[in-house]
Amino acid sequence: MLRIENVSKSYAGGVQALKGVSLDIPPGMFGLLGPNGAGKTTLMRAVATLGDPDEGRIRFGDIDVLQQKDALRRVLGYLPQDFGVYPRASARAFLDHLAVLKGFVAKGERREIVDHLLHVTNLWDVRGRRLGTFSGGMRQRFGIAQALIGDPRLVVVDEPTAGLDPEERNRFLGLLSEIGNDVVVVLSTHIVDDVSDLCQGMAILVGGQVWRRGEPRALLEELRGSIWSKAVTRGELDGLAREHAVLGTRWRNGRLVVHVVSAAAPGGGFEAVDPDLQDLYFHALKQGAPAA
Repeated sequence: MLRIENVSKSYAGGVQALKGVSLDIPPGMFGLLGPNGAGKTTLMRAVATLGDPDEGRIRFGDIDVLQQKDALRRVLGYLPQDFGVYPRASARAFLDHLAVLKGFVAKGERREIVDHLLHVTNLWDVRGRRLGTFSGGMRQRFGIAQALIGDPRLVVVDEPTAGLDPEERNRFLGLLSEIGNDVVVVLSTHIVDDVSDLCQGMAILVGGQVWRRGEPRALLEELRGSIWSKAVTRGELDGLAREHAVLGTRWRNGRLVVHVVSAAAPGGGFEAVDPDLQDLYFHALKQGAPAA
């Protein structure tokens, strides 16, 4: 269990990135969903021992993360949003180098670990290629390979699918899902589908505060019966936004469809629809306030 208790963090100029964030994250996939600037990266860096909060506590099992950083790093796998590599190094050579830095000094053991990770991340056939020639998806898979060195018990990935094409995204998310149920995997993202496709638990972070937390299915039940949909033209959108709480638009079968939230039927051709995580997410952004 990863336990985050009342964590706050401010930066120069009075910018408060986190405001009393508390989360209990059990083993399995957990999605931390929020827009850019919501505080997700600040929180992930604190969990990964890369930046201390001003207030609060973080524990992973019996490890006090803020006081026992080395102990946490021995069981941590971390893929930051911006993962740098040596462009002239081959995938195999650089992964071997990172394994040495993680304490695997025996050559035979290290080779076994590196070869296994290259296979599971589907990079074996390009193990001799320079990292500077890798596509975005290949680099992200390499990032997961380095994060999995040493069979970590806690894996933190920050915005891992931004910029990936659909095929690479699916391959990457499939790889994350196979890490195992005994490992705590925290997926920080602003992409709703990443959470809806993978995560058993989730939280929405807005303005540095937790707006909602729980199982995606249970959170959607809170909106059931209050989401309404209608096909519209672009010219109608401004008028609808003045009359209704518009959550967003999407294209469906070549038609522009608007979703609104309302406790009662809004009339005017709107039909009730089942809520999805995109509705929940945009509802959070519209309200911009944390749950009690």
